[in-house]
Amino acid sequence: MAVVAGWQGRFFEDFVVGDVYQHPLGRTITETDNTWFTLLTMNTNQAHFNAQVGAESEFGRMLVASPLTISIVMGQSVSDTSQNAFANLGIDELRLTAPVFAGDTLYAESLVLSARGSGSRPDAGIVGVRTRGLNQDGVEVLTFKRAFYVHRRDAPRAAAPFPQAAVPLSLENEQ
Repeated sequence: MAVVAGWQGRFFEDFVVGDVYQHPLGRTITETDNTWFTLLTMNTNQAHFNAQVGAESEFGRMLVASPLTISIVMGQSVSDTSQNAFANLGIDELRLTAPVFAGDTLYAESLVLSARGSGSRPDAGIVGVRTRGLNQDGVEVLTFKRAFYVHRRDAPRAAAPFPQAAVPLSLENEQ
C-alpha cells in the first residue's frame, strides 16, 4: 500500500511561457455572498445590497461588489499558479469588463507570461500570469496581470507539512 500525495500545485520549474491553465472549479455567487462581502468590507454603495437601488439602476438589479469578483477569480487561480508562492509582487492592468450578478457562475483561466529565476533567492523564481474570469456564458468579466515569487521544487520551505497520524489509515484498520 502506498501513500499517494495529492495535488501539490506548480513549482517554479513547472511554468512554461504560453501555457494556459483552465482552473477546475467554478463558483456560483449568491446574494448572501454579496451581502456578507459588502458588510465585511464596509462597502456602502447600495447598488450591492439594496434591491430597490439595483432595480432602478441601468442594470435593473443589484451588482456583485467588484472586489468580491476579483477575490473569487484570483482564488480560483491559486491551485494552478501560486499555491507554492510565498509573495505576491503586484497586480497590474486590472480591468472589470462586464457586470456580475448574484446567480452568475465564475470560472478562471491563466496564461503564463513570464518565468525567470530569482537572482537574490536561488530557491525561487518570479512568474507572471494574466488571469481572466469568465461567467457561465463565456463572457469575460475581468482580467488582470499578476506577478509572484514561487518556490522551486527542492526549496526547503516548499515542503507542505502533514501531521504523522497516531494510527495509519489502512485497509487492515477497516475491520
